[in-house]
Amino acid sequence: MSDALSALLQDRDWLLADGATGTNLFNMGLSSGDAPEFWNIDEPEKIRALYQGAVDAGSDLFLTNSFGANASRLKLHDAQDRAREFSRIAAELAREVADKAGRPVVVAGSVGPTGEIMQPVGSLSHESAVEMFHEQAEGLKEGGADVLWVETISAPEEFKAAAEAFALAGMPWCGTMSFDTAGRTMMGLTSQDMVTLVEGLPNPPLAFGANCGVGASDLLRTVLGFSAAGPERPVIAKGNAGIPRFVDGHIHYDGTPELMADYAVMARDAGATIIGGCCGTMPDHLRHMREALETRPRGERPSLEEIAEKIGGFSSDSDGTGEGDGEPRRSTGRRRRRG
Repeated sequence: MSDALSALLQDRDWLLADGATGTNLFNMGLSSGDAPEFWNIDEPEKIRALYQGAVDAGSDLFLTNSFGANASRLKLHDAQDRAREFSRIAAELAREVADKAGRPVVVAGSVGPTGEIMQPVGSLSHESAVEMFHEQAEGLKEGGADVLWVETISAPEEFKAAAEAFALAGMPWCGTMSFDTAGRTMMGLTSQDMVTLVEGLPNPPLAFGANCGVGASDLLRTVLGFSAAGPERPVIAKGNAGIPRFVDGHIHYDGTPELMADYAVMARDAGATIIGGCCGTMPDHLRHMREALETRPRGERPSLEEIAEKIGGFSSDSDGTGEGDGEPRRSTGRRRRRG
């Protein structure tokens, strides 16, 4: 299997990733609490439309609708034996869309957290986590994914289990964690901790970074933390389109396409190579991000003051890596999925 992502990275100094999965699918009629992975079989045209929206907006890679397609998540819907099937079909639909794009577009097989807490704090063993991730990886591989993409991870143990599973599948991979608790993941990792973790893996990812979290400002600060640690591989930035607001019974993200364009350029200047959006990011956001990355020249690495002025304030006083770590100014709940 050719490594399509590495080939693109050799030719380009930035790549545009995709946006939200959940937000877009909810707009297509997905009900809260339903597993989006069922739509790979029940509503394939809507999943194709999800993928096509990212491609048409200029994305160089997009993630499959398989974030929750592991046995642990699917057990909530009495479908724990369908993880490989859902993953395979998610990738097959994506392959169809990517192959007719008329330009190189990478299919990234999305792999989300199991939703369980790993030992010794919780009950999920390393072996069981590897087994679940491996099952999903094999399904995505069968469906034609170019690269595996584990995302929204909080615990280093779960990140390591995914890495081991991907090695068993013989697939290149990328990985992002969610830094949503005063600059740390829910399990306490800082941006510098993640760089150390990634560089110490037997089979490190092609690229690593952050997704989701609180808002675009916090994510940019985390990207600066990655850059300061001197990583050896490309950095990924997939920030939310602003802050979620509950309006008329629905969650809305207040980030405008213009704000996300500014975010994309600042992410690039902060050291990110693969830049996309997470929750709330729609095709219109992506189009503005693409145009900004193509037309605005590279600048100096942004300061925290510049980020706050252009994108908005931070949710905590610190990114967790130094003295005087601040407490979050607003609470952040654990998200089930990106988007």
